[in-house]
Amino acid sequence: MRLAIAYDVSEDRNRRQVYRTLQSYGAWKQYSVFELEVTKTQRVELEDALEAAIEPADGDRIRIYRLCESCIDDTTDLGAQSPDEQSNVI
Repeated sequence: MRLAIAYDVSEDRNRRQVYRTLQSYGAWKQYSVFELEVTKTQRVELEDALEAAIEPADGDRIRIYRLCESCIDDTTDLGAQSPDEQSNVI
């Protein structure tokens, strides 16, 4: 299944952990946004890892969107191309 994941994490340490976890599953598309192709089992593992990396009391949030085939086909990119292997994570 294809997922789009956006995150807003306040602490640098936690943000790095979220970034590295997501990077191991898929492609960094924009600041705090990844696209992933995962199995159902991988999604459960991913959600567990992400939940362990954040502090909801600090306002940390992660939003996961499942992208259907027609959603993927209707995706439009405007502006600069997606980032390469560079990271915005400190």
